[in-house]
Amino acid sequence: MSRFRHFAAIDWSGAVGERQKGIALALCSVDSEAPRLVRPGHRWSRAEVLDWLIGEMPADTLVGLDLGMSLAFADRGAFFPGWHESPADARALWAMVDRLCAGDAHLSVSSFVDHPEAARHFRHHGGREGELFGGGRGRFRVTERAQEALGCKPYSNFNLVGAAQVGKSSLTGMRMLHRLSGRLPVWPVDPLPARGSVLVEIYTTIAAMAAGRSAGRSKIRDIADLNVALRTLGSGPVVGAGPIDDHRSDAIVTAAWLRTAAGLRELWHPKAMTDDIARTEGWTFGAP
Repeated sequence: MSRFRHFAAIDWSGAVGERQKGIALALCSVDSEAPRLVRPGHRWSRAEVLDWLIGEMPADTLVGLDLGMSLAFADRGAFFPGWHESPADARALWAMVDRLCAGDAHLSVSSFVDHPEAARHFRHHGGREGELFGGGRGRFRVTERAQEALGCKPYSNFNLVGAAQVGKSSLTGMRMLHRLSGRLPVWPVDPLPARGSVLVEIYTTIAAMAAGRSAGRSKIRDIADLNVALRTLGSGPVVGAGPIDDHRSDAIVTAAWLRTAAGLRELWHPKAMTDDIARTEGWTFGAP
């Protein structure tokens, strides 16, 4: 049985600009009612999400953030091999990204991805690929390999190109994670505390698969289909009919899934997650 009393899921965005149509936030409690959208119809900014987490989120909430909380480290023994300033762990990485982007508005990360040393490791728009990107699909964290074992198709956080890329959303999220330091534990970089709220990384495809969808059909764009998924997760339905954008449906389904998954001990003890992996790369909640 879970010790949490509320469950929230945030579909995140790394897009340019202050307010993002790709951000959605859903919240539910321990009963079986469907998760509700927080500020439905509102176009969130990343700074507003940070403010909500710090000042408005209910007590004892397990909150999932849809991004990669870190970069690959274990494959090469460093985030940025050959760069003498390469951080030693995830928290130092978050601090570096936030420091180098101090002049970038809206928690954006242009200054970091364009930094002459960092840029060497990323695949950029316009066919530009840093000589240390590694080719192919890029570098992956251990948790992303575990996602693949579930049938998911993760993208490298070093990839900044394409509609499905997660690189910029992950990097913008790291700026926020740095600013949450001392205010909200981030599992597994921080150990799971005995009480209080905790933030975890989520991959909404894992939640959708638990709700009966396939990895290739994880996106839900109709309320009738959304309610089928919610019923599979033991949740009541949302009210309404017709289309819904997948940012909102992702948040709703994932919040309902967190409610069912939070009490599963094995999800807090992944087989491949060592102390070093937790400290450097982090983990995706729900990956085996």
